[in-house]
Amino acid sequence: MASKKMRFNTKVIHAGIEPDPATGAVMTPIYQTSTYHQEAPGVNKGFEYSRSSNPTRKVLEDNLAALENGKHAFTFGSGMAATDAILRILKSGDELVSTNDLYGGSYRLFTKLYSKFNINFKFVSMAEMEKVEDAISEQTKMLWVESPTNPTLNIIDIEAAAKLAKKHNLILVVDNTFASPYLQNPLDLGADVVMHSITKYLGGHSDVLMGALICNDDKLAEDIGFVQKSSGAVPGPQDCFLVLRGIKTLHLRMERHCENGAAIAKWLKAHPKVGFVNWPGFEEHPNHRIAKAQMRDFGGMLSFSLKGNSKEDAFKLMSSFELFSLAESLGGVESLICHPASMTHASLSKEDREKAGIPDSLIRLSVGVEDVNDLIEDLEQALNKV
Repeated sequence: MASKKMRFNTKVIHAGIEPDPATGAVMTPIYQTSTYHQEAPGVNKGFEYSRSSNPTRKVLEDNLAALENGKHAFTFGSGMAATDAILRILKSGDELVSTNDLYGGSYRLFTKLYSKFNINFKFVSMAEMEKVEDAISEQTKMLWVESPTNPTLNIIDIEAAAKLAKKHNLILVVDNTFASPYLQNPLDLGADVVMHSITKYLGGHSDVLMGALICNDDKLAEDIGFVQKSSGAVPGPQDCFLVLRGIKTLHLRMERHCENGAAIAKWLKAHPKVGFVNWPGFEEHPNHRIAKAQMRDFGGMLSFSLKGNSKEDAFKLMSSFELFSLAESLGGVESLICHPASMTHASLSKEDREKAGIPDSLIRLSVGVEDVNDLIEDLEQALNKV
């Protein structure tokens, strides 16, 4: 059955995955090898050296491509390695335009590393595409979009961004980490490349680091594949196996993440000690209409701030949880809490953070798949200590 004819819940289990041809194993084996026997120079079974390709990795990449309705997928040792790989197709003098509430790790990579190579970066609000277009110059070659954004949960109109990119002959890259392919498929909305930190929802169990780039264009795929092979930031087969296993329950996990996220967002919004809650499922959320149109649900990520905007109160709260773990990352089965200003977005100045809607008191939740009543009770007892 062709993967494009499968529904999503079937794709996660079957797309790109066949019984192992050597043994009939239902689960893709871990091909723990660095090199492969050749019958003669250049005569092989499709594999030469594991930096170029590995059977376990190849199955994962085929599966990821199917989940995003793409043609080509490439995996890397982390989400940042994937981000680095797509930036390598730019050259000195080029320019990239991105959102002003970009993930801190991407911001650091852009401004601290790639700016050294005479690549310019502009950060603007992407709530309205007219403002984005104003930032585009003759040097602009790429648009970089996150939606929902990290950690303010802003929604960017991917279809509108795609139209703008095509108008100006730009490459549109969408970081789809927060949504996962279960909630959103940017290629279907006109994006050129989708980036994932597989570490998060795709892996889903906080036990692997990996990233991916997915596209349909053959020339882009050729360029990305060349970078992957040449720079060598590839994942090992054990990690690929873990992600393949994690993806098989992606649809089930995302259903619960969304269900729990909605319940907790609404509970926090009604709490007298909470100042505001960022969650795209609220009708009053900026661009809620866009979120409803381009996403299948609103996800398990949210952020909130305490009344009074006290960093000290935020720290006290985060030290009072019993179930929520104070930790970086997101998208695992367990619920996590973090302080963006001092953790994920510490590379931004205080002024830049506040401009991006990240005050010192902002707290980000990655809502897991536990019983939601236990999570709410944990939130309640922690808030009672502030």
